[in-house]
Amino acid sequence: MKDLELGAVQERFADIVWAHEPIASGDLAKVCEKELNWKRPTTYTVLRKLCKKGVLQNKDGIVTSLLSREDFYSSKSEQIIEESYSGSLPSFIAAFISKKKISAEEAEEIQKMIDAFKQGK
Repeated sequence: MKDLELGAVQERFADIVWAHEPIASGDLAKVCEKELNWKRPTTYTVLRKLCKKGVLQNKDGIVTSLLSREDFYSSKSEQIIEESYSGSLPSFIAAFISKKKISAEEAEEIQKMIDAFKQGK
C-alpha cells in the first residue's frame, strides 16, 4: 500500500466509521455530532476527503471502508519503522522496550509469534 497520511482528525473519523460500519451517512453525522461535536457539513467534508484517499466509500448513502483498520495501522507501523529505524524491526523493539518495560506475558506472546514465524505458520 502506498504511504497513506491521515491527520489526527481524519484518523479519529476513520476509527468511528470502522467501529460502526456499515453506517448510513446521516447516522454517521449524528455519531460525529455526539462524539466529536461536529456539524453535519464537517462530517461530510471529512468523509469526502477520506473517500478521495481511498480509505472509505459512500455508496447510496451507506458508508463503509475500503481499507480495514488492521491494514491501515499495520501499514502505519511499517512506515514508522521504515522512516524512523531504517526498516529495522530489532532497532524499533530495542527503542520501545528501553522506555516501556514489557511484562513476562507480553514477552512470551512475542516469543510465540517469532516461533510461529520460524515454523512458517
